[in-house]
Amino acid sequence: MIYISYSFEVKPLQPAVEILIAELGFAGFESFVETEEGVTAYIQKEAWSADILDDIQILNSSEFEISHTFEEIEQTNWNEEWEKNFSPIVVDDVCAVRAPFHEKFNTDYDIVIEPKMSFGTGHHETTHMMIQHILKNDFTNKSVLDMGCGTGVLAILAEMKGAKPIDAIDIDNWCYLNSLENVERNNCEHITVIEGDAGLLVNKSYDIIIANINRNILLNDLKKYATCLKPKGLLFLSGFYKDDISVIEETCNKLGLNHVETLEKNQWVALKFIN
Repeated sequence: MIYISYSFEVKPLQPAVEILIAELGFAGFESFVETEEGVTAYIQKEAWSADILDDIQILNSSEFEISHTFEEIEQTNWNEEWEKNFSPIVVDDVCAVRAPFHEKFNTDYDIVIEPKMSFGTGHHETTHMMIQHILKNDFTNKSVLDMGCGTGVLAILAEMKGAKPIDAIDIDNWCYLNSLENVERNNCEHITVIEGDAGLLVNKSYDIIIANINRNILLNDLKKYATCLKPKGLLFLSGFYKDDISVIEETCNKLGLNHVETLEKNQWVALKFIN
């Protein structure tokens, strides 16, 4: 799979970088690495177009100076890149997400991943908040769906929290392969990684569904999630920002899903619903 890499130089850095990442994420960019000069963003070539930045409003702002270059890269070039930039994170002093070459943290949950081109290192606000949701809720013996699993980090944490069985699904072949690697790396026994989309959700039933995807895909697939969710089941949604809450909530309410909690970080949100 081929990716397009955009390197943005931003002055001043904040809050411009946060806004830029939010807008790029909405436009389809998958992965981000913050740098001393700004941010590097990655998008699959098949999702890219020459006018991909036309709707990125912050680029036209007079408050910031933002310049960029872009290039086409092969996924195999990503390993060296993320090893140079990927630092471990600790969420709420309870859960660490790190690479194999980082020392182990003294935390309740220690997740080791090699993200490569997959989304879900924990650095992005949406993944960070979904980890917080999982940490705060009971997953013991709960059947779980991690939709759009990326690196598999959320499914892995769900198993560490006692969930079983777990389906981790992603449409991207690279994410599918990467999740398989990370599931094995963390000695998980109850996670089934599947390549595909929500069309696979036939005759499925879950206590908990986790979906950290973009807004449009969520809106398209919410009906399928609702059909698969058991009575009193929990649905955790992220991949969108604060301004999108109303449309997400309206769609969920029509499906009998009640919004009970919101986490917010830098305009990104992660919502909890109950069936």
